[in-house]
Amino acid sequence: MKTLCFIVTLFICAGTLSAQHIYKRTLKLMGSRFDITVVAENETQGNEYIDVAVSEIQRIEKLISSWSETSQTSEINRNAGNKPVKVDLELFQLIKRAIQISELTDGAFDISYASMDKLWKFDGSMTVMPSEEAIKASVSKVGYQNIVLNEQDTTVFLKLPGMKIGFGAIGKGYAADKAKALLMKKGVSAGIINASGDMNTWGRQPNGTDWKVAITNPLDKNKAFALLPIDNEAVVTSGDYEKYVIFNGKRYTHIINPKTGYPSTGIISATVFAPKAELADALATSIFVMGKEVGIDRINQLPKIECIIVDDQGNIFTSKNIQIDTHHE
Repeated sequence: MKTLCFIVTLFICAGTLSAQHIYKRTLKLMGSRFDITVVAENETQGNEYIDVAVSEIQRIEKLISSWSETSQTSEINRNAGNKPVKVDLELFQLIKRAIQISELTDGAFDISYASMDKLWKFDGSMTVMPSEEAIKASVSKVGYQNIVLNEQDTTVFLKLPGMKIGFGAIGKGYAADKAKALLMKKGVSAGIINASGDMNTWGRQPNGTDWKVAITNPLDKNKAFALLPIDNEAVVTSGDYEKYVIFNGKRYTHIINPKTGYPSTGIISATVFAPKAELADALATSIFVMGKEVGIDRINQLPKIECIIVDDQGNIFTSKNIQIDTHHE
């Protein structure tokens, strides 16, 4: 059981000093901020490890980016309604897992949402609500059921002309998982891959203590409402406190319901703990669409996965194996 404390405790570890040290680099990858932290014997080794992680993330970006005309993802989208496209096994398997998550969430998660990318803008430029007709048209090309996979040939075919897939709700988590796996394979004892809040950890700090993650207070993004240890797992927070619009006094988040075309409402933050960041990433997005009751019920049915939800009134809800401690000690 995870216990979250609303007080920050200082942990002091006694014992012999480790020869290992923490090295960290912050950079922009996949259009987002990445913080890569590794434990190594010296700075040269630390930088080498971080370079390995950066190269792996850049490789994945080239494979899955829908912005790059030369990526296999763009090739799939260009041939929507026309013909199947042969892809690398890695991309094929990622798409296959994405479809499985769509089935698991009853379509709340759907990588074919990309065909709606021009309608809603959360950069401050929207002044009026899109029309009902435009919203209805935007979802006409959405539907994971229209992604056809051929296992034998590793081909991907989008049935509908104008249909698109995109990995905005799963790509950074997948990149964090792959970078972590590669560093572990190379013998890196501990580290954190933080992909704009998609956090993946392994090992422990040089002093023997767990890595700790702060959960952002969605009502004040400069403060954290909880600090908790994480041990060889991923934690992802999706929040609407940075990207949202308000029409007629109603707050609409940047996370769109792929079945209706409308932004989700009612939740302002969803944090998911899971063995892999890819799954945590997808589920955190799905919870916004499913709503807190259905979202928590679905999470409670999944092994080794937990969540914390904050609704638009500031109320906190958790899955069954998380206990929030608000008592001062």
